Amino acid sequence: MQISCFDDLLLAACQQPQGQRLLLVFASAELPEDATPEQRADFAQGHGGALVPAMCVDQTPDEIGNFERLVQEANQFGTAWQVVFVSTLSGQGSEPPSSKTAEPVLQRMVEAIKLGTLANMIAFDTSGQAIDLV
Repeated sequence: MQISCFDDLLLAACQQPQGQRLLLVFASAELPEDATPEQRADFAQGHGGALVPAMCVDQTPDEIGNFERLVQEANQFGTAWQVVFVSTLSGQGSEPPSSKTAEPVLQRMVEAIKLGTLANMIAFDTSGQAIDLV
């Protein structure tokens, strides 16, 4: 299945034989202190910067519902974000893994984002469209 938007990912997760838990890391763009004048100008235009994990959560597809609902929930925390990185974790049978099981995996995702190692994650913009960050 081609995943071009967040709701495609939710649909794919619901179709899996094992219960799924989605791991989400919301990241904000920040300008490094040593940025060049060109980088500062690009950043002012909404381009560039470094993605920094701002908040994370794990939920089942049913708990998320859809991208619009996820955004409303995320915005309640008052933390600006530009990208949400998502990965999944499979459970046993139809039961999804617990939040306790997901916690160390979620923390590894946060660390991987800090290092710029984005394998095994799909990135989505604030409108829920999949984006390529290469």
